[in-house]
Parts: sequence; C-alpha cells; structure tokens
Amino acid sequence: MPWRSRPKRGSGGAMSDAAQPIVAITNVDVSMGSSAILNRVSIRIHPGERVAVLGANGAGKSSLLRLMNALLDPSSGNVVAPAAAEQALIFQRPVLLKRSVRDNVVFALLARRTTADVANRVTDEALAACELAPLAHRYARTLSGGEQQKLALARAWALTPKLLLADEPTANLAPAAVHAVEMILRRMCEGGATIVLATHNRGQAKRLATRVIFMADGEIVEDVDAKTFFTSPKSAAAIAYLDA
Repeated sequence: MPWRSRPKRGSGGAMSDAAQPIVAITNVDVSMGSSAILNRVSIRIHPGERVAVLGANGAGKSSLLRLMNALLDPSSGNVVAPAAAEQALIFQRPVLLKRSVRDNVVFALLARRTTADVANRVTDEALAACELAPLAHRYARTLSGGEQQKLALARAWALTPKLLLADEPTANLAPAAVHAVEMILRRMCEGGATIVLATHNRGQAKRLATRVIFMADGEIVEDVDAKTFFTSPKSAAAIAYLDA
C-alpha cells in the first residue's frame, strides 16, 4: 500500500541525522484512471540542495513537485517529505488574496498562529528582502507579473519553509524580473531552504542548480550534478533535449 510520512526527528525537534534526506521517494507510481503520471520514481533530496527538474512538456515535472507537496498521492510506493507547514509551493501564476501586498504576507503568518506583533515584523523583513517594501500598500492583483511572483516568494520567505518547491516561477517574465526572482531563490537557499525548481529555462538551471533531475514520460531518466548533466548527458532523451 502507498504511504506518506514526515521525516523522523530527534527529541530536540531537529533532523536526527544531518545526512538524512529531507525528501525520500521510493518506487512511486502515480496513475489517474488509465493514465500513468509518474512511473517508478525514486529520489533522495538532502537539506540545502538546489535541484532543477528538467524535461519537455508532459514529462512529469509539475507532478513530481505536487507529489512532494501532497497534492498528489502515490498509487504505489513510499513518500517521506516535510509536513505542509514546513513547505512552500510557488506556482507559475501566483495565487494572491484580494488584499494589499502587505496583507497577503501578514495573512499567511497569522494563519500559522503567529502573533500580530511578530507577523508585522516578519512581513516588513520579507518585503524588504524581496524588494517590495515600496509597494506594501498596493493592491496585490494590480502588480506586474514579476512583482506578483516576488510577492509569492515574500510570503514563502516569511514562513521560512524547509522545502521550497517552485514550478516554472519565471515563465513569461521579463529578464529583469527573472533575475530578481533568481536572486531571491538563491538567498532563500543560503538561508537554509532546500529548493526544488521545475523549469524549462536551461540557463536558469545552470545558474541556480547544484543537481539536475531530468524526466521523460513520467520517469526519472537522469539524476546527476548539474555540471555533469550539461556537459556529459548520458541518455538519448537528455541529449535530444539539450540539442533542441
């Protein structure tokens, strides 16, 4: 039977072993009706890694992120991942509340039962870190695409997730906005977050990732360090992808 659980923890609440993976997926299949979404997926992701998930449309990149975030359940196999409160998922199109920029972040903190004083302080820090302080009182849904994505990241920054999942976070953004989002992602990783990024942007993967998971037809075809993937891909599918 498929199952899902959280990583084991020591008595102090921290990971019991620094080498223990933050995500462990073992022999997972995901099916919807007669359609196979993910096939025989097994990966281990350790704290502090920056992982880019690459592949053509329909390869299974988004499904893999949703599996980690418990938005997809395994049909078979095992998934161990942080609890939802310890994760953040950034979508290609941010989901924003009908509130101000500032209130979008405050609301997320209050929903975690943070005190009002702490929520206000952390919100100010997150908006400053994501270069949104001057827009704090703007209506969130009037922001540009790049600004909206920065707001989604500011919300995640405020919640200090152990695992940040980003699904095509810079698709259709201007180069300046892409750079800004990448800088925020890099800072979050430097602050302790583990990042898994699904992207079509190979340059972005080269800039951000320490490791590449390459997918095709719902399967993991290659799982290597980023430099090796871009200089010496092994599979015909990866070679064709990089040559396209």
